[in-house]
Amino acid sequence: MKNKIVEANICMVISKGFSGLNMNALKYLLPFWMTPFTGVTLRCVFAAVAFWIISFFVPSEHSTGKQKIQIFLLGALGVYGYMCLYLVGLSKTTPVSSSIFSTLQPVWVFLIAILFYQEKVTWMKVVGILTGLGGALLCISTQQSDDLASDALTGNLLCLGSSVMYAVYLVISNRILKSVGMFTLLKYVFTGAAFSSLIMACFIKFDASVLTLPIHWLPLCVLLFVLIFPTVISYLLIPIGLKYLNTTIVAIYGYLILIVATIVSLSIGQDRFSWTQLSAMLLICIGVYLVEIAERKTSATEK
Repeated sequence: MKNKIVEANICMVISKGFSGLNMNALKYLLPFWMTPFTGVTLRCVFAAVAFWIISFFVPSEHSTGKQKIQIFLLGALGVYGYMCLYLVGLSKTTPVSSSIFSTLQPVWVFLIAILFYQEKVTWMKVVGILTGLGGALLCISTQQSDDLASDALTGNLLCLGSSVMYAVYLVISNRILKSVGMFTLLKYVFTGAAFSSLIMACFIKFDASVLTLPIHWLPLCVLLFVLIFPTVISYLLIPIGLKYLNTTIVAIYGYLILIVATIVSLSIGQDRFSWTQLSAMLLICIGVYLVEIAERKTSATEK
């Protein structure tokens, strides 16, 4: 089991590292080379096809029809909704601001646990949650729209919503993985997401100049990176982390997204250094740290 836990932590490092680079890659592509909704369609359909192909080469996994329907709906509503909010929000704000909200996921995980699973409430958890939310509000209320963020307020609010939906996905998929296999989850969750994206494509124009002739090699390579690494490989690794690590620990790896996205964004000019952004980061990190310490104390008491 110890080796499995080490493997799970390595998987989360790789997964979240790709997720951090994903923000910079998508910011480069959106909205000039493709629209946000087109980006969601490409990611969901590509991932669904990839996971079905991969599943043919792994041992079969048992699952009931009811479980498959539940996973399909989780993808159709949760994964698709999360990706839509994420890509539309990112197209309007900066990668650093977007990644700030990804670090709030452990706070949402705890709020979900408190509201729906009777998680024990302690003063440290309350302080941690309020501190983290204070950091989010600071980022939302102070960032101004400029040449790097066309509509910072809307973009930040959408990214905030996407972090909530992703936390819901983490909690539900963690519980599903206790009774179904990893590839069953991935196949059907992205089939559901692809279904929703194709339905929406009937109403929203598919617009991806990156795929038109003549070939634009740099944006095409960036798109392939997004589809293969942050989409397929990253999501392939997340269930391994969910299977052997606490949901909160998995969510805390969101810090890596913030670190990677910040370093790359400042290096290539996708964002500018801001003291308010730094303050928001610190508040959220302190809040998540307090929540995690409270969870460890609760777990130790229960044992």
